[in-house]
Amino acid sequence: MARHGAQFLERIFTAAELHACDGRVESLAARFAAKEAAAKALGSGIGDVSWQEIEIAGNENNAPGLILRGAAQKRAKEMGLKTWSLSMSHTHEHAVAFVTAMGQ
Repeated sequence: MARHGAQFLERIFTAAELHACDGRVESLAARFAAKEAAAKALGSGIGDVSWQEIEIAGNENNAPGLILRGAAQKRAKEMGLKTWSLSMSHTHEHAVAFVTAMGQ
């Protein structure tokens, strides 16, 4: 991020994600890992969908969840994926995320 700064952040994260993380690098890293995991669950990798088409958002209990838009949403529908589970964690040095996608 130090090299590309705001331009990089705005390409990867939605305005809502940037607001939720409030500049916390560890939180951004966890969301980045979650977006990668979701793209892999879609079987496409990030090349076929835009980073911004996969949004990581908290629900009313502050549990993380996925919002899919555009090509990501279309791909999930084509694959019959309806239920998503997301877990994220981070330390000051590492971030990890797991995504499970299930059909009917």
